[in-house]
Amino acid sequence: MTSPDTLDGARDAAGPVPPGDLAAALQTPEARRDPYPFYARMRRESPVHRSAQGIWYLTRYADVEAALGDPRLSSDRDRMTLAYSALGGDLKAFSRLTDRLGRVMSNTDPPDHARLRRLANRAFTARRVEALRDGIQRIVDRLVDEAVAAGPSMDLIEAVASPLPLSVVCELFGIPAEDRPQVKSWFRRFGRLSEDIDESEAAIEQYEEYLARLVRRRRSDPGDDLVSALVATQARDDRLTDSELLATCFVLITAGDETTTHLIGNSVLALLRHPGQLARLREDPALIRTAVDELTRYDTPTQAIVRVAAEDVGIGGRTLREGELVYLFLAATNRDPERFEEPDRLDLSRPGNRHLSFGNGPHFCLGGPLARLQAEVAVGTLVRRLPHLRPADGAALEWRPNPLQRRLTALPLSY
Repeated sequence: MTSPDTLDGARDAAGPVPPGDLAAALQTPEARRDPYPFYARMRRESPVHRSAQGIWYLTRYADVEAALGDPRLSSDRDRMTLAYSALGGDLKAFSRLTDRLGRVMSNTDPPDHARLRRLANRAFTARRVEALRDGIQRIVDRLVDEAVAAGPSMDLIEAVASPLPLSVVCELFGIPAEDRPQVKSWFRRFGRLSEDIDESEAAIEQYEEYLARLVRRRRSDPGDDLVSALVATQARDDRLTDSELLATCFVLITAGDETTTHLIGNSVLALLRHPGQLARLREDPALIRTAVDELTRYDTPTQAIVRVAAEDVGIGGRTLREGELVYLFLAATNRDPERFEEPDRLDLSRPGNRHLSFGNGPHFCLGGPLARLQAEVAVGTLVRRLPHLRPADGAALEWRPNPLQRRLTALPLSY
């Protein structure tokens, strides 16, 4: 039996990485608590690793950086479905979800991807994102006020990290305040896809119907919001279908929710486990921008993304055959000593921090700048306003059982 993961770093008590299949080891409780020793071993022993299941695992920075820009490694939903089918897995949830969503940026290749990306780029500009800073600050201050008023402790995920991105995206897309509780309910039900596909799909259908009504309203009565900007962009691009517009709205509103939540949670946890770095940030609040880049590198919520080989591809002396799945472990690249000096050390002023947490190449995460901005404001505010922030007494941590994601179920804190 392994000891529980605690906020003060007791995860290190797990001991050495056990022998056996490296890919299977990532499914163990030890890897769930701290996957980084497993990534290090994989980089040393088998950096281009084929699992017993037939899935490739890439863990070196140079290989993953190149793979992210390689058109032979596809994101296409049909190729992906065939690849999962070849493994003999249960595709019920996967295929029904992708069929319902249609073709969106995240599951298309060029030229369709470039066309859909242009639509979002025109509306989702850096200027529009930065203009949200003051509004994000107001939301964070309100959430912290409510948490402090409720008592001397809180679950950071529930009190701040989870409601923040939902509030921000609702502001950005012009979702009325009275509709937001229902939108939150749909988001939570999406997360039950692997447990209850019927409930999750019903929530997706209801959410799609809501977005369709919202798009129709913005066509007749546009406002200063992202849905109105997307509608205006569609009017200038007759190649964009109504279903593609709706799917783009769906993905942009939904995608940043959980990732941003757990970027904030993982960042605060890392600071609490490194009190010297936390003290630096308290003494120099202007360090927050480079700090968030380093915190994102150090423990990113999106551990890996998936591609499928559209043709035979040679990587690191191995040949990935057409139709085979490839897991690109972004989190492993962010601890690669060939790219980062002392990669397991948290350094909030780390120079040249070109981490791959938001991907690279054509599929670079469109919501990355917004996630980073929310983390800057949230983490900076917590550090400034709660100088005695600390782990709640006796608190243990539980990580979600998905090796492609690094997400806490809760983060209990006192202040």
